[in-house]
Amino acid sequence: MDPTRAFVKSVKRVVVKVGTAVVTRSDGRLALGRLGALCEQLKELNTRGYEVILVTSGAVGLGRQRLRYRRLANSSFSDLQNPQYELDGKACAAVGQSSLMALYDIMFSQLDVTSSQLLVNDGFFRDADFRKQLTDTVHSLLELRVIPIFNENDAVSTRKAPYELLQDSSGIFWDNDSLAGLLALELKADLLVLLSDVEGLYNGPPSDPKSKLIHTYVREKHQTEITFGDKSRLGRGGMTAKVNAAVCAAYSGTPVIITSGYPNDNIMRVLQGERIGTVFHKDAHLWTSIKEITAHEMAVAARDSSRKLQILNSEQRKKILLDVAAAIEKNESEIRLENASDVADAEEAGYERSLISRLTLRPEKIASLVKSVRKLAEMDEPIGQILKRTEIADKLVLEKISCPLGVLLVIFESRPDALVQIAALAIRSGNGLLLKGGKEAKRSNAVLHKIITSAIPDTVGGKLIGLVTSREAIPDLLKLDDVIDLVVPRGSNKLVSQIKDSTKIPVLGHADGICHVYIDKAANINVAKKIVKDAKTDYPAACNAMETLLVHKDLAGNGGLNELVAELQKQGVQLYGGPKASVLLKISEAKSFHLEYSSLACTIEIVDDVFAAIDHIHEYGSSHTDCIVTEDSKVAETFLHQVDSAAVFHNASTRFCDGARFGLGAEVGISTSRIHARGPVGVEGLLTNRWVLRGNGQVVDGDRSMIYTHKDLQVKA
Repeated sequence: MDPTRAFVKSVKRVVVKVGTAVVTRSDGRLALGRLGALCEQLKELNTRGYEVILVTSGAVGLGRQRLRYRRLANSSFSDLQNPQYELDGKACAAVGQSSLMALYDIMFSQLDVTSSQLLVNDGFFRDADFRKQLTDTVHSLLELRVIPIFNENDAVSTRKAPYELLQDSSGIFWDNDSLAGLLALELKADLLVLLSDVEGLYNGPPSDPKSKLIHTYVREKHQTEITFGDKSRLGRGGMTAKVNAAVCAAYSGTPVIITSGYPNDNIMRVLQGERIGTVFHKDAHLWTSIKEITAHEMAVAARDSSRKLQILNSEQRKKILLDVAAAIEKNESEIRLENASDVADAEEAGYERSLISRLTLRPEKIASLVKSVRKLAEMDEPIGQILKRTEIADKLVLEKISCPLGVLLVIFESRPDALVQIAALAIRSGNGLLLKGGKEAKRSNAVLHKIITSAIPDTVGGKLIGLVTSREAIPDLLKLDDVIDLVVPRGSNKLVSQIKDSTKIPVLGHADGICHVYIDKAANINVAKKIVKDAKTDYPAACNAMETLLVHKDLAGNGGLNELVAELQKQGVQLYGGPKASVLLKISEAKSFHLEYSSLACTIEIVDDVFAAIDHIHEYGSSHTDCIVTEDSKVAETFLHQVDSAAVFHNASTRFCDGARFGLGAEVGISTSRIHARGPVGVEGLLTNRWVLRGNGQVVDGDRSMIYTHKDLQVKA
């Protein structure tokens, strides 16, 4: 949990305010999906024992939409020629309020939750009797697990002037943001959540790329620094109104968090203590000791430490890795204890067994990690190697020398063992490193990061490897193309695609792992069955698992196809067919050939020959790993030569496409790119080169006196 969100652990009563911009779409119609997600979150909170109070906007907008339709339906042709008629706002509120509440009632009823409606006006709060009765009524509703839904009764409001900030709840309010603030104070709520159409409060207009999200609002610091953007596109408020309400409530004793209402889980994430949105708290000025290191500062620190690492000699760098391995071994019990907490939380949250399996650090997995780190330490020195020497001219020698890329940003999901592999590779290759792991492994990642960085000597500094703990920092990191040199996303197709679409920094990785196994007519069917079984069932969620099985047409007539199908079905694999296979085998047709199941399922199709198989792979594959099973060496060579994938195998399972199995020690990921590195990426893939020219006073001078020799020289051992 983020230390600036620790107070949420004691929250019992929460007020949630949802704005018009969240309730409605850009065209003014209701955003039913967002409303549904909101109700589901509030139902979950209600079930968990929270006391939930909702303040909602949107009645005026909904009423305006309905009245416009009614007016259009009742209009004559001449009326339509004069579309300037402005609808009365109070009439819109009267019509929209009943419709909005009816919608909430239907949604909550479907979730087996009872809701209630409370309409209030700005002047009511001046009446002490009203305030007492309001409190008593709400308490009664909350005891019955009913969710009170508040809204300002705009239809009969007598408001004349904007709400002015007060330090208690004795004044009137101006909009639903300030109403939510007043209610939070009056009802002694533990937390007020204001849902907006942006991630939180920025130090400038959110549309400005230079604006930064403020995670913790400190009045003394921020009230003079912030430039607000436009007012809300639909409601009366906007961010100015939210900040005013938040400051009033927070400095009167109720913490406030402003965050986006667009994601379908942000309220839950707020109450889990995640660092999202902007927090307002009366003690925020005391939290300055909790230093917020910016993404840029973390990246620069990693770069500076990497340069210190490169100064060390080979034996010194080797010793760091050996010390890391020893530290992991020594602290195994602490690692397993923290990992067990992550696993328990994942099981309680109902995560899939495949994710929990990847998350779990068993003793044999930790031993394997230690072994891989030591293997990397024993590898030949990769940095500063002279790759080529050329005599440019007499006594003018050019050297091509290996060197680190610089700073790597690796984003990975739910696999704490990946942190160890990647950190070891970064140290061996002399790179600075920023790591962002999945929230499922936050304790495991934290303890591994602490152990690894403690083994790095002060001459280099633990900031060589930075651990990013908030996913909200990722957008800022992806903008740092002046400091970060390579991004490596390891995870789902969605993650990889999002990263590629969000940065100008080069991205190394693959968005899909659609791997094929082609069984040729000359295949040994027993070998084929063994390979197909392993490629699909050894680890179905892996990116190198088989997703499509291509079978030569002759095997459909000699029983080979049936044997392959029987083997897969015996292993519990769900089969889907292409147009030919689905008819022949009487199985469901696959939705698409470009499909990564990541489970015990695969597509099967019949092809005419090896050339048809190659064409199919090129059209539907992802250039990851593809395999041919055949005893015909000529056909095998055709396949190996023509299939344009990062890894191409003959008579071997696709599961061999792995850095450790390739002898790379470890891998930072698998790349399907054609630039820089391809396939499993180990130390070599994290290196580039630079040119060193050694001369004796030579100058170009228009090449008038220069005699170029361009002679290859022996590379010194």
